Amino acid sequence: MTDEVDYITGSTRIFAILGDPIAQVRSPEMVTAEFRARGIDAILIPVHAPVAAFETVLRGLMAMGNVDGLILTIPFKAAVLPFLDHIGPQAQIVGAANAVARLPDGRWSGEIFDGIGCVSGIKAAGHVFAGKRVHLIGAGGAGSAIGIAVAFERPALIRIFDPDVSRAADLCARIASVDPRIVTEVASPDPRAADFILNASPVGMLSDARNPVGTDAFAPTLVVFDAIVKPEETPLLAAARRAGCATVAGRAMMRGQIARIVDFFRDASNPLSEK
Repeated sequence: MTDEVDYITGSTRIFAILGDPIAQVRSPEMVTAEFRARGIDAILIPVHAPVAAFETVLRGLMAMGNVDGLILTIPFKAAVLPFLDHIGPQAQIVGAANAVARLPDGRWSGEIFDGIGCVSGIKAAGHVFAGKRVHLIGAGGAGSAIGIAVAFERPALIRIFDPDVSRAADLCARIASVDPRIVTEVASPDPRAADFILNASPVGMLSDARNPVGTDAFAPTLVVFDAIVKPEETPLLAAARRAGCATVAGRAMMRGQIARIVDFFRDASNPLSEK
């Protein structure tokens, strides 16, 4: 039995994920594994920041000399923006950031990687959005980030369904600010004449057996993505596979997001180095 571990020393760079609650997050083990796979001497630790203490916790972490970056989860993705010196283009449009990094001059920069991770995961599976028709289900936090990230890929059309029609319309307007050439429509759940279906709603999660589009009649040319991680085989993905569609599961978004966040941390912070 050894009396020490080999993945943390006094020179290890520290990153933290802030949330309230925090016990449910999987990022510490996954991001730390990504650091180690790249030979980066860093770890990500979970930090429970009660809402009332958020500013105190955030400023304390930002003041620490060996903390190079933070990940924000519920409910702090929007709350962090006033504390940043630089906000990335997608975070500006979405109005939230889920990763912030210390720049070499000590300033802090933030970006949102929920949508970027989705796009990365889908592109890694061999699919492209340029010129295509996208049917997006859900215009909440995840849906907004995904819609904006997809807009940066120059699709021809993005249709958005959300039970809150005003929320869907607002996302259409924000997508137009990315590229006014993209046709945007507030849609029904039915994914008519689409090349991609992207589910960013919680419908189909865990014991929910519903299919968010309400049909199993999919054209086999569709690419179907579901942001839900558990279960990995959601009702939507199961129906799409039966129809012969290409499918991309939520874990691909998670992997893509983690890889891009670590890229962001690595590129922003001088103390990080790859062995």
